[in-house]
Amino acid sequence: MTDRPPTPADRALLDAAEHGDLAALRTALAAGANVEARDDEGRTPLLRAAFADRVAAAALLVGAGADVNAQDRQLNSPWLVTGITGSVPMMRALLPGGPDLTRRNRYGGVSVIPAAERGHVAYVRAVLGETDIDVNHVNDLGWTALLEAVLLGDGGPAHREIVEVLLAHGADPRLPDADGATARTLAERRGFHDLAALLRQAEEHPPSS
Repeated sequence: MTDRPPTPADRALLDAAEHGDLAALRTALAAGANVEARDDEGRTPLLRAAFADRVAAAALLVGAGADVNAQDRQLNSPWLVTGITGSVPMMRALLPGGPDLTRRNRYGGVSVIPAAERGHVAYVRAVLGETDIDVNHVNDLGWTALLEAVLLGDGGPAHREIVEVLLAHGADPRLPDADGATARTLAERRGFHDLAALLRQAEEHPPSS
């Protein structure tokens, strides 16, 4: 991460990216703006576009060589942010930039984990179907996407569907959290009886290794 102060053209690029102003983006780039310029929080133009879900602006920046893996001071990157926002169009706009699917956020997680927690069904389905992201990645808290979907979800239709999608893509229901509790155990504790039954069945027929 560079500490070089942004130039006026850099600032214009950062603002244009956040607002999705394509004309201003092109003008700033033509004026020599640094596509990897940083604001006070260490966010690049592409990261600001990702947070604001400015898909066309992001696509333009990716085409100009912007780094989809550049992380800010809180370890957010454009790619990792898609797991927070759940934006499938943004996810797809960033794919040509070659996202590092193993890059971790400040909790040690990959993008599918916050998406599972937040109930972003379409994103979980898309990122598992269109990339090789590790469905069984364990973050620094000891949680996989499956564990977070149960532990931090609400047990409703969206989180149930996410559990089904995760299992269909090879999520291992036998993987426990740091305290030794599996997703089924967590579902039982939270009173998610339908989820617990689904996970019990998955434990009896786990994914082949």
